[in-house]
Amino acid sequence: MKKDYGSKQVYFVGGGLASLAGAAYLIRDCHFKGENIHILEGMNILGGSNDGIGTPEKGFVCRGGRMLNEETYENFWELFASIPSIEHEGMSVTDEILAFDHAHPTHANARLINKDGEVLDVMSMGFDKEDQIAMGKLLLTPEEKLDYLKISDWFSPHFFETNFWYMWQTTFAFQKWSSLFEFQRYMFRMIFEYSRIHTLEGVTRTPYNQYESVILPLKAYLDNHGVDFTIKCTVTDLDFEESNDITVTAIHYKDGKGDGIIQLREGDLCIVTNGCMTDCATLGDLHTPAPFKPQNPISGDLWANIAMKKEGLGDPKPFFGNVDETNWESFTVTMKGNKLLKMIEKYSRNVPGSGALMTFKDSSWLMSMVVAAQPHFKAQTADETIFWGYGLHTNKVGDYVKKPMRDCTGEEILIELLHQLHFDEDIDEIMKDVINVIPCMMPYIISQFQPRAMTDRPEVVPEGSTNFALISQYVEIPEDMVFTEEFSVRAARIAVYTLMGLDKKICPVTPHRYDIRTLIKALNTSYR
Repeated sequence: MKKDYGSKQVYFVGGGLASLAGAAYLIRDCHFKGENIHILEGMNILGGSNDGIGTPEKGFVCRGGRMLNEETYENFWELFASIPSIEHEGMSVTDEILAFDHAHPTHANARLINKDGEVLDVMSMGFDKEDQIAMGKLLLTPEEKLDYLKISDWFSPHFFETNFWYMWQTTFAFQKWSSLFEFQRYMFRMIFEYSRIHTLEGVTRTPYNQYESVILPLKAYLDNHGVDFTIKCTVTDLDFEESNDITVTAIHYKDGKGDGIIQLREGDLCIVTNGCMTDCATLGDLHTPAPFKPQNPISGDLWANIAMKKEGLGDPKPFFGNVDETNWESFTVTMKGNKLLKMIEKYSRNVPGSGALMTFKDSSWLMSMVVAAQPHFKAQTADETIFWGYGLHTNKVGDYVKKPMRDCTGEEILIELLHQLHFDEDIDEIMKDVINVIPCMMPYIISQFQPRAMTDRPEVVPEGSTNFALISQYVEIPEDMVFTEEFSVRAARIAVYTLMGLDKKICPVTPHRYDIRTLIKALNTSYR
């Protein structure tokens, strides 16, 4: 039975996947009026870190590629099963993605490549006895004993030279100094994938980039229900009621007209993205490096402002306080024709869309690249091809281009990559087909992996909250892992159900870590 909410308003701060999912839950499960839902976004486009923009003339860009997983993204698949596809009438987004993925299965044949351009045999994880013991001990250690520990605090130097580390690190973008806490969570959550990390068969791909395959159909659903989207509106602070509870009374913002304030009335809700991994992201082009400008992250500054006002809202400093450890740089290459993609296909023994990350393990930038099924953008012409890559060590000088990656133009990054592929003799011909190479510098892209205490991330609905919740990759959700679409959707569902008093089940974390067959496969993999 539909409930009358009167003039109750809900305000989402941030226009990423979590906020859009939260709005969908309000409409679908709470029967809330769309016109009373407001999404405030500082950029000029929705989608947060799920992006994908460009034109055939100027080239295309994705800041990152969000991998999905069929076995572990429980709430993601459940939500999108109720979101209609905008490509295929009568299909849901979940059906559309899974049908595409099943038609384009992943099986990487060139996961690791050495400095001589040789594709390595990665059937063995490369562990020695000390590595095996350390991994087993970690899986038995309660996570409350792992506050502030780094991965490098636990494992010997040999561990970081194993096939496993190079594959796990670049698949999920860990660094040696990343949180041991988060590494353990990933091992538990993704233990299902552990035995096939060398082929990445567990990666679920979307038909196009995530903006077009995930965000646009979700926005269309919300548009059909009259949700209010306010873009180019940066929320800078919140006012709270002077009491022991956490009750938001006002939202402060800046837009094109100057400073503004939204007064909340009794019963209104405020749901905030308290951190964004793509804050301060910048783009370059073929002839221009992407500038490194980590100052004043929008969501990080907002989080710092509100955390000073109320207990229990976490601490942004571990995440937004060390850009030298939290950055990496991606690049998107747009080419005329498919000459280069055909060369990569022959080299990797993977047709576009069937492979996964190809990591150049000895490269000083620790470069990886991936070729999606073509077209990856709806606006791509029939004579255009696109691929994406990234480097984890942006401050290191290249092996061929003698500059740090963060100082390189798109052209220089592509030249470095072509040398890593040992396509040296073809570089001049290949470069004639380049439309654009767009580098993207992201100062905070892996900030959610920083060493931390359990209490540094706030609960989705903090203790004492009457009308306030936090949704992002920087909240605490027991057993789940950050840097995933599932984490954003799960956080949104918890926030909405809790604040709206909805007695409805949230899909639990699938307990793969307790499945005996999965554990036996993982054990066998460790001793391979």
